[in-house]
Amino acid sequence: MLATRDGVGRALLELGKTNPQVVVLTADLAESTKVEEFAKKFPQRFIEVGVAEQNMAGTAAGLAIGKKIPFITSYGVFSPGLNWGVIRSAIAYSNLPVKIIGGHSGLATGPDGATHQALEDIALMRALPNMIVLAPADEEEAFQATLAAAQHSGPVYIRTSKLPVERVTTEKKPFEMGRAQVLKQGSDVTIIAHGTMVARAITASKLLEHIAISARIINSPSIKPLDKTTILQAFRQTQAVVVVEDHQVAGGLGSAIAELLSQETIRAPFKILGIQDSFGESGTPDELYQKHELTAEHITEVVSGLFHSST
Repeated sequence: MLATRDGVGRALLELGKTNPQVVVLTADLAESTKVEEFAKKFPQRFIEVGVAEQNMAGTAAGLAIGKKIPFITSYGVFSPGLNWGVIRSAIAYSNLPVKIIGGHSGLATGPDGATHQALEDIALMRALPNMIVLAPADEEEAFQATLAAAQHSGPVYIRTSKLPVERVTTEKKPFEMGRAQVLKQGSDVTIIAHGTMVARAITASKLLEHIAISARIINSPSIKPLDKTTILQAFRQTQAVVVVEDHQVAGGLGSAIAELLSQETIRAPFKILGIQDSFGESGTPDELYQKHELTAEHITEVVSGLFHSST
């Protein structure tokens, strides 16, 4: 199994070969963000700024004005966590084609603890005008999302993880911004997830089969723009919907869907599973997911309860 950060690294190598305008910057985290191979093969297009995330964002804005396609890489708690103001004013405001890779997202970061677990990054980035926000589910989807980001004319944020996950997508289905994927059909309930939670949602759907509940699984890597059609269909066609994400419940994918529903006439049981207004802590990903009730077993329990309360 590979992590989503591996897919980004693989895509940047491909882009390095095919697009001479692509440049990569990092803030002292080339190895952890998987851009060290790009640095070795394309040293003239790689910039190590050191521990200076704000400077990295500003430099990338300048490169973008100069017709380059900059990818800036760090941990999500540092970029966009520390340099959000520069991203807002120098990149998003001018709608520049800077691509921001936020690594080590969520509780999946594990033993590095609260200071390195980005749990608020989606909320920060989806609030910015012009910003595309992506959270791929596996290495292959991260590869495709990175290639797609390079083609987009404006800024893009890609959220990645260091946690290896099983492949749930396929290269045969092209990645599209603004599109969700129905990975498994189901008629009773829907589970919507992104990132590392997609594989857990699939496991939960198998557990639900044992108690005669048919679960539709939607992978929503594009958080902004949101695939409104696929999501609203799920609310109309199944009896309950649960969103699962390794992020604060405030401001994440679940919030985006709640905002969408508030503008519609659909009324259906709906619940968001995520981090409940708390910081993370040190521990293995499995220990942290257990504590914060993001295991496949807990997802199954919540979905089952919501379904039975709606029937």
